[in-house]
Amino acid sequence: MKDLAEKTAFVTGAASGIGLGIASALARAGAKVMLCDIEEAALAKAVEELKLTNADVDGVKADVSLKQELEAAAKATIARYGKVHVLVNNAGIGGAGPYGTWTDDDLAWTIGVNLMGVLWGIKIFGPLIESHGEGGQIVSTASIAGLVSLRSAPYDVTKYGVVAISEGLRGELAPRGIGVSVLCPGFVRTQIMTSRRNEPARFERLSDPTLAAMQSSEMFQFVADRVAKGVDPFYVGELVREGIENDWPYIFTDAEFEPYVDARFAAIKQGFDRIRNREPRR
Repeated sequence: MKDLAEKTAFVTGAASGIGLGIASALARAGAKVMLCDIEEAALAKAVEELKLTNADVDGVKADVSLKQELEAAAKATIARYGKVHVLVNNAGIGGAGPYGTWTDDDLAWTIGVNLMGVLWGIKIFGPLIESHGEGGQIVSTASIAGLVSLRSAPYDVTKYGVVAISEGLRGELAPRGIGVSVLCPGFVRTQIMTSRRNEPARFERLSDPTLAAMQSSEMFQFVADRVAKGVDPFYVGELVREGIENDWPYIFTDAEFEPYVDARFAAIKQGFDRIRNREPRR
């Protein structure tokens, strides 16, 4: 997608943070952008502000963890713009805490948004991108936690899954003229630490004391502080635009966690070294 002008992009989690940064960058590049988010008031505000820049944008509300809502969003996008060239699976939540704190609903919500939302997006929008034969790009937001996990949070599990589907899909879709990129951000100034504001009513919410205890934990406070001081999401949006135009397989926001990734792959290599010269048992 060397030229984004007059192409159509669908961006989830687009009312704020990285999603809004991506939507803004694509609009500045001349793309038509359908912003999708579960947070209706924030979505309307984001669309209105982008329209003030003469961007050709619109908005549609959807919970990405529900296939039928994403299907309805896809129909609305086709009705509005006729085609889709770029899919950005960006919506995500912080979700469940570490081992020992998981609840069934927490796991369902985290996996539903962070992983199933990506898979539904690909399943629904992939054929739409293929159908016009003009090429396109699929970008899915994972995290640096999708390459190196330093805790037992299901968030990390979902992000590894997003990296896996992106890597596998890239080879399969390249012959069809569709590029695939995975965004692995580090700390970015978003509202991820207040994800529970959008927790659907169908899930049993954590009790106030449980939620307060989790949010007052040392790890939560550390991450919240780093997020508050993180990379500008509009800068991330520009990186994603460049990644789409140049078909980058991996898009990073900074190099802070590169040593951790190097250490992980060194440990994997060491595992192969241990068995390299051993005779297999018969």
